[in-house]
Amino acid sequence: MKIALACDHGGLNLKKQIIKYLEEQGYEYIDYGTDSLESCDYPDFALPAAEAVAAGECERGILVCSTGIGVSIVANKVPGVRCAHCHDSYCAEFTRLHNDANVLALGEKVVGVGYAIKIVDTFLKTQFEGGRHQRRVDKITAVEKKYNG
Repeated sequence: MKIALACDHGGLNLKKQIIKYLEEQGYEYIDYGTDSLESCDYPDFALPAAEAVAAGECERGILVCSTGIGVSIVANKVPGVRCAHCHDSYCAEFTRLHNDANVLALGEKVVGVGYAIKIVDTFLKTQFEGGRHQRRVDKITAVEKKYNG
């Protein structure tokens, strides 16, 4: 599984820890930046990562900023992306099981590194349940098409 990663300056330290986890677990990843603590704009990094997931270049994405909110808003503007902003492993599990979320947003200032890695692990290892949930995901896609042509 190939993962698209991105962060702004507020998420860089957590992204580095996520990279360490991904490498230890043998996941492939593409890092869309940033690589600096210098103030920057999260859309510049979250957008190309989300686009990579939507295009099928990466199966999943992980985005990090200070809160996780900004990157999740940007990602969810990209057709084909279902980004979930998660603070706990329960939400990470059920957004995969029920929503088939393909991008995870985390806040470096919201969750500690140890718990963030548990959230990432859960998000990456949980498969979509399908069944009645597919109908609901299809309805989300229909809304997306209604407003994006």
